[in-house]
Amino acid sequence: MNTFKKGVHMDIKVWMYVIYLAVSVGLTIWVARALSRNGLVFLEEVFAEKRLAQAVNSLLVVGFYLLNLGYVTVAMKHSDPVGSTSQAMEELSLKIGLVLLVLGALHFFNVFALGRYRRNRLRQLATHPPLAPIGRLPMPSTPPGSQFVGAYPGGGQPTGAHPAVPQPAGPQPTGPQPGVGPTNNPPTR
Repeated sequence: MNTFKKGVHMDIKVWMYVIYLAVSVGLTIWVARALSRNGLVFLEEVFAEKRLAQAVNSLLVVGFYLLNLGYVTVAMKHSDPVGSTSQAMEELSLKIGLVLLVLGALHFFNVFALGRYRRNRLRQLATHPPLAPIGRLPMPSTPPGSQFVGAYPGGGQPTGAHPAVPQPAGPQPTGPQPGVGPTNNPPTR
């Protein structure tokens, strides 16, 4: 009778392995095909060349299969005896859940890495700054040796000068200037 029970327990474990392999391999193939088909459009934009995008897509699919199927086979081993069908289902759900988490993590890593590569490539191709400069703000001119606003050597601000308007160099004319200010004198001929 003990041999019969051992044979039944072995069968539950074998069936658990068979179901685990069928579900895990099926999920891996389905996800790889979906990512390959839909990811090709993204890769064509990332690499801007169709042949290169197809080659990278094929390499990513091969790597995806190798990593996932390798994980599925390594995680298949279960050293504890399986006493009942419910225990087998619990172990099976744990193993399939881990496979799904690995599939999702690899997918997000690929999308992150390719998105980063795309951003760097677009930055290198950009010839213009994102926004063109509109102009410059006028800067007040200060004499050499003075500090910022209103700090002129020898005290306050010189009379007749505005700190934001540069004064012309050289001798300044004295007296009334034509066209500047009010004049009471009529023009002479």
